[in-house]
Amino acid sequence: MSNRTKVAIGGVLLGLILLYWIPLWLFFLIIIGIPVAGYLTLDSSQRRRLRRVSRRQIGR
Repeated sequence: MSNRTKVAIGGVLLGLILLYWIPLWLFFLIIIGIPVAGYLTLDSSQRRRLRRVSRRQIGR
């Protein structure tokens, strides 16, 4: 089993545990908040590169 698979399985298990222990609105806040916080920590050149790559993949 690759490391990515292990991380994905761990993430799913953690998500299920959080869904059971915390309120639903807080669960969705965490799910949305972590990627948004990661995006906001990028500097402007990294954001531009990320948008350019995303657009390129959409227009294949």
